[in-house]
Amino acid sequence: MKTLKNHTLIYDNECPMCNIYSKGFTKCGMLDENGREAFTELSLKNKNLIDFKRAKNEIALVDHNKNEVIYGLDSLLLIIGNSFPLLEKIARIRPLYWFFKKLYSFVSYNRKQIIPSKKDDTDQSCIPDFNLKYRIAYITFVVFFSAYILSLFTVKLGLNLGHNFLREFIVCLGQIAWQTTFLKAYLKEKFWNYLGNMMTVSMIGTLLLIPVLFINLNPIFNIIYFGIVVSIMFLEHLRRCKILKLNYLPTISWTLFRMTALAIIIWLNF
Repeated sequence: MKTLKNHTLIYDNECPMCNIYSKGFTKCGMLDENGREAFTELSLKNKNLIDFKRAKNEIALVDHNKNEVIYGLDSLLLIIGNSFPLLEKIARIRPLYWFFKKLYSFVSYNRKQIIPSKKDDTDQSCIPDFNLKYRIAYITFVVFFSAYILSLFTVKLGLNLGHNFLREFIVCLGQIAWQTTFLKAYLKEKFWNYLGNMMTVSMIGTLLLIPVLFINLNPIFNIIYFGIVVSIMFLEHLRRCKILKLNYLPTISWTLFRMTALAIIIWLNF
């Protein structure tokens, strides 16, 4: 690998995704061994150079040769392009660049909902601004993805439930409507953060169901496995509520809806 010298990547050390890929850059030699610096441990020199607020939304790359800072997707492309120029040229083709830039923002603005941290409550924490457009985009993506996978999985439960995307889509939307109706007044300013975390819980459950789709197993096993997945989701919901400093009310409401929806589906054989 060709090392990009005299550059420092300012990464969110409370974000496991940021930690992994920034460490990967140094481990494989794309950056100097000391070519990354934690956002919460900024040196005075780098702190004076970067746009502190922008760096919370877009990862910053400090060029010490020019005393300039590059942000977001452009910083990643510069690091990758230094070792793989062709990849950078391809990524900078206008339609692809637009797509990757939107994808970067989609992940960046929702990263604290995808993987929350217990240390995200200080002024020095690298917490991205709230972006309603990307939060709704994240919620919408999870709704469609979860509804599709669940519509495939329910066929394997042996409960005479056919493949029905609309049914699962309604359930996913119903969960959001239910939690919004009963919890918005309680959640207050944490409402959108909670919704994002709740959808990540749904995403985790959905991803855990995917392997079973490709294995022809006994319906009894599938029901047991589904119960295990739901238990994991329940515990993860509790954990995330604790991080958000919420009581048991959101988890109780979430569980009641899940149980009610399942009972209605089985009863109506919908």
